[in-house]
Amino acid sequence: MATSDTTATKLPLKEIPGSYGLPFFGPMSDRHDYFYHQGRDKFFADRIQKYKSTVIRTNMPPGPFISSNPKVIALLDGISFQILFDNSKVDKRDVLDGTFMPSTSFTGGYRVCAFQDTTEPSHALLKTFYLNLLASKHASFIPLFRNNLSEHFADLEDKLAARSSKADFNASVGSASFNFLFRLLTGQDPSATKIGSDGPTLVTTWLAAQLAPLATLGLPRIFNYVEDFLIRTIPLPAWTVKSSYKKLFEGFASAGSSVLDEAERLGIKRDEACHNLVFMLGFNAQGGLVNQFPILLKWVGLGGESLHRQLAEEIRSVVKEENGVSLRALDRMTLTKSVVYEVMRIEPAVPFQYAKAREDLVVESHDAAYMIKKGEMIFGYQPFATKDPKIFERAEEFVAHRFVGPDGEKLLNHVLWSNGRETEEPTPDNKQCPAKNLVVLLCRLYLVEFFLRYDTFTFDFKPVVLGPRVTIKSLVKSSY
Repeated sequence: MATSDTTATKLPLKEIPGSYGLPFFGPMSDRHDYFYHQGRDKFFADRIQKYKSTVIRTNMPPGPFISSNPKVIALLDGISFQILFDNSKVDKRDVLDGTFMPSTSFTGGYRVCAFQDTTEPSHALLKTFYLNLLASKHASFIPLFRNNLSEHFADLEDKLAARSSKADFNASVGSASFNFLFRLLTGQDPSATKIGSDGPTLVTTWLAAQLAPLATLGLPRIFNYVEDFLIRTIPLPAWTVKSSYKKLFEGFASAGSSVLDEAERLGIKRDEACHNLVFMLGFNAQGGLVNQFPILLKWVGLGGESLHRQLAEEIRSVVKEENGVSLRALDRMTLTKSVVYEVMRIEPAVPFQYAKAREDLVVESHDAAYMIKKGEMIFGYQPFATKDPKIFERAEEFVAHRFVGPDGEKLLNHVLWSNGRETEEPTPDNKQCPAKNLVVLLCRLYLVEFFLRYDTFTFDFKPVVLGPRVTIKSLVKSSY
């Protein structure tokens, strides 16, 4: 909750605690704590405990010398966090990646829609284009994704049958995701373009060059400062991944001609539309899904055979009653829906949100109010917002049935993965993910297709740069 009137709040108005430290040395110290000494969650948890507040001042990576100003006000609870969705109070111009912005050379010289604020005229035009495009493809969502998943599951089974007896889930689902997205948007297979079968690798290479300052490879401690110097002293130039991006751009430009024709009819330059669509496909969609699906499988796997049995029973009975997989059938699967929302709550695929205050404003946490000055950078750490123990019981636990029933559905207002509340919808005038409903649908559909084929599975996982890397060890086929 936020207001620009200090008299409107009934909570005590407090100074925001915390420290930025000395110039250069403070940001460097915080950066090393964040990546190497404490790790992400402990970095924030220790500061909450130290300052007895969930609204604090700190520095965020990458810091010197890539970011000119690493100072942020961190919102670390489920109440204060939601100011980031009030576009009348906050400005999201050029803050997608936080306190720095990669060069527009990565995107053909354009500031794509994701970096634009809602007050910029081109934002509404581009967002309308995205929403209309997705709406026009609505009938293809289920059959196209099911076809791609058939290829994916066959790939997993082939790898399990090979000598290694294990399957790299991330690589397999990454290919399935890219093929689905490209086919959905263009109507063509990427293998028929310059992209060939390299789509996921091209996207990963292009993304890595942009996001390297925000990541750590988890190398042995002796290499920490070498890594820090190499990827956080100067940004990687766009020319290092020029060939990868060129293939993506030219592949989409040739296959998506009808989509680009529609963009021109809306008044968007063809070249600009293509760069925006490549960004949406590569950064927003593929970049999100290759993280989301491993997170989904990780938490369902940790739920154990009991949860697998419950999901399989619900999915198979509803599919039998509905004579197939349809939107109506998916909507009836209350446990399956709840599991997807719980995964998105406990481990959101995109953990950070940034914005700048448009004006002086007061933000409220559970027990205090704080003044934020116009122009100050606001940072929200979503895992702490969606695991707020004052909102969710057993907040640190994965509770599969959490969102079942009327009381559970009320909690959807606090599921925030899409840069907005789950109870709200993306529009041209907000920054909520235009594919919000599609992502939820794909996660449900993944579970449906999985448990129509398999009773249970075993797996290993380990944290990597983004999300978990999942290795499938066994799949127990269904007799259904």
